[in-house]
Amino acid sequence: MNNGEADSGAAAVDREPDAKPVALWRELQVVPEMMAFPVLAGLSAIRAPKGPSRPVLVLPGFIGSDYSTVALRGYLSAIGHQPHGWGIGRNVGPANHIVTGVDSLLIKLADRYEGKVDIVGWSLGGVFGRMLAFNRPELVNQVISLGSPIRLQRDQSNVNGLFELMGSWWRFSASPKKLDIDRIPVPSTAIWTRSDGVVPGPTCRQTPGPTAETVEVRGSHCGLVYNSAVLRLMADRLAQPVGEWQPFVPPRGRESLYPSIENGGTVVAS
Repeated sequence: MNNGEADSGAAAVDREPDAKPVALWRELQVVPEMMAFPVLAGLSAIRAPKGPSRPVLVLPGFIGSDYSTVALRGYLSAIGHQPHGWGIGRNVGPANHIVTGVDSLLIKLADRYEGKVDIVGWSLGGVFGRMLAFNRPELVNQVISLGSPIRLQRDQSNVNGLFELMGSWWRFSASPKKLDIDRIPVPSTAIWTRSDGVVPGPTCRQTPGPTAETVEVRGSHCGLVYNSAVLRLMADRLAQPVGEWQPFVPPRGRESLYPSIENGGTVVAS
């Protein structure tokens, strides 16, 4: 996959190049998030906006497998969509079998459903999702990324050492030391949290545009797939008719779940 570079114009979001994630121990908040998930997901599924059933490719984060997205895919199925895991095993980074495998899977799904596929990617999975959209925009309807570092230098991550180790095992150590996949040619929603203990939250923001938005939620990086605010946001994005993308508007009474929303060059803070 080629690396799509964003323009360096004045409209680009300031990523705070020296930013660091919060302390890794803060990710322990994922425990109560997981415990609350069954109840909150059930309530969210009842209240979620409904739209046509859509094929959704769900990509796991670094070191994660399809097992890590079971709960998320179950939720997407409950609200009427057709989620698919990637079936490649663990996400070990840009190893050859990962890059070629996910590309082939996208082609197969688009052919099977005779149309574009929505992509939901968690962390590094969202990076792969954006790269797929950059390379095959004709097959992708939209990309929803959860805590995915859109612009990141490897030393900004709390798991950089593990990434380097996996790189030596899978021989992708020559991959770019810096990611920059800000603008992609399909509608996209970038979800981030200030209390991210894995990557710096600001690196997960994208430059707002006519079909590009950034939405902040509260919670941990590891808990984004269990986060009720994320579930509601995904349901809203997937309920839109194909080709009629509109910026996200929080449901009335739930504005506080989304501390800031950036779209169309504006920032709305609650």
